[in-house]
Amino acid sequence: MKALRLLTMNTLFTGDVPARLRALGAALDRSDYDIVCLQEVMFRRNAGLIRRAAPAYRHVACSGTILLKGGLVLLSRWPISRWRFVPYPMTGPVRGEFFMRKGALLASVITPDGELVVVNTHLSANRDDDWSPTNRYTRIAAAELARLTELIADVGPSLPVAVVGDLNIPRDSAVLADFIATAGLRDILAGDRRPTYRPTPRWPSPPALDHVLVRPAAGETLTGGADLVFQDKVTLADGRQAYLSDHYGVQAQLIRSK
Repeated sequence: MKALRLLTMNTLFTGDVPARLRALGAALDRSDYDIVCLQEVMFRRNAGLIRRAAPAYRHVACSGTILLKGGLVLLSRWPISRWRFVPYPMTGPVRGEFFMRKGALLASVITPDGELVVVNTHLSANRDDDWSPTNRYTRIAAAELARLTELIADVGPSLPVAVVGDLNIPRDSAVLADFIATAGLRDILAGDRRPTYRPTPRWPSPPALDHVLVRPAAGETLTGGADLVFQDKVTLADGRQAYLSDHYGVQAQLIRSK
């Protein structure tokens, strides 16, 4: 069977957004990704910029008129039969992040190998950079993951699931391990210690915050591998060199078989 190619990327909602999104859209249009999950797109006009730059992706899922709920967009070369956005509970300290209304975008994509439920999500950031179980932001993430676990459980066992996005939780954290075990998922990047957030002088050794987690359909397997992409600067339309985001993209190849 042919591998399904998937990309997840936090696109960064600040800075020279239009120029970067046009460059990202052009890169996507030249790529062979089947499904693209983006976070921090924020506004419908930004989604329009990407779609115009990447016409190869004829199918789109996002929610909201001016503001995009969760800042989430899913692009697909294959038809999307249905989709919905589900918000996470708004708990913990009041913060500007409430403006983004974090949640999960669930879409059923009809691929050549059958239906695949893709969950594009962006969890609340940990402002303390402390992912111990008692930390205030870890408790917020745990509440969001509990809701996400319910959503995954609602997807019948006959359908495979891919959960992707910026979870804002390190790959080796206990709260992520608990979520993966409870939801019956597998981490495609398990053991990969490379950061997915671009290192900076203020944060020279960030963790891996972006993930690809999968659950096969009953009686099937869902295997594959993943790697980091869009790590280098690109040339914008006006000739400037710039990074596409403060995150790297994560690409995955998923193979579904009985």
